Amino acid sequence: MLARLAAVAVLGGLLAQPVLAADRMIRLDLPGRTGFEGAPLASNQTWAWFLARDGQVLECDPRKATNVSEVPGGFKSYSQAELRGQLLGEFPGYEVSGVGHYLVVHPAGRRDVWAPRFEELYRSFIQYFSARSWRLTEPRFPLIAVVFPRQADFARQAAREGVLANSGLLGYYSTTTNRILMFDATTGSDSADWTTNADTIIHEASHQTAFNMGVHSRFGVAPRWVVEGLETMFEARGVWQSRNFPNAADRINRGRLEAWRAYSRSRRPADAIAQLLSSDRAFQADIDGAYCESWALSFFLSETEPKKYSAYLMKTAAIKPFSDYRSPQRLKDFTDTFGSDLTMLDARLKRFIGGLK
Repeated sequence: MLARLAAVAVLGGLLAQPVLAADRMIRLDLPGRTGFEGAPLASNQTWAWFLARDGQVLECDPRKATNVSEVPGGFKSYSQAELRGQLLGEFPGYEVSGVGHYLVVHPAGRRDVWAPRFEELYRSFIQYFSARSWRLTEPRFPLIAVVFPRQADFARQAAREGVLANSGLLGYYSTTTNRILMFDATTGSDSADWTTNADTIIHEASHQTAFNMGVHSRFGVAPRWVVEGLETMFEARGVWQSRNFPNAADRINRGRLEAWRAYSRSRRPADAIAQLLSSDRAFQADIDGAYCESWALSFFLSETEPKKYSAYLMKTAAIKPFSDYRSPQRLKDFTDTFGSDLTMLDARLKRFIGGLK
């Protein structure tokens, strides 16, 4: 008991120090997990959050920690070689391919199908923001994607992570694990066309890259419309493949545009933008409509006011980690950047999207 109380006191003192997570690393033992090493992120009396060396976030009860000590030299992520070995142990029977910033867990023999595509999307993401004078931060960890051969395999792993993988879910990025999980939709078919999986890869890789390069904060409350709006923009070939498709028309997400046209017939223009900005509730009330609204507003702002749009993304990325981001502040941050006349903004939005061909 005395040893446990001493460990809690040591851990409490370490967590109380107001320093960046990247500056320090703590080693501790937890029930069922010994020798854990990670950077402290936040804590209260009953819970503590750590950033593990593989990029995952661990939530634990600090009262159950023992053998707590600070590791000299500060926080250091695992290398690609170290993570490759861990992933091979975690996913027996799979291969792990490394290309550039990515480690991709995939069915044996499919290296040329998966790993280079994730890295290509990573480079496209950098190019998009570089063209807008935004110098992104380098990812702190190797980026991990896991590609299962069948939907059932994917669903089982998703369930272990607390995600219900219904038949319409092809993949997702988790801010907790910092991984992409998906399955190969071409398995069992005669098609080897990777574009069957393209939308899932592009959308989720954009999420992962944005959360690892400072465009969104993994530990702040990023407004969902900002997150989904940016990633749906990246689904257009003129955004993620701009070198090959440089025309403005190629940056239009045709699927989202068609969905917007159907959605706009029942849209509530008087408060649609204000509702989207104020909270994430729109995604609970009408998820398809919220995606349409998010894409349309994000595309409109990025095309007509790119400097302000980048400044706004930087503002939302700087939200204090593990803090509330309430409706009044959400609205203020937006109107401070784009102006307070949301009625006029809505009219400009409808005119812009209505003029797309």
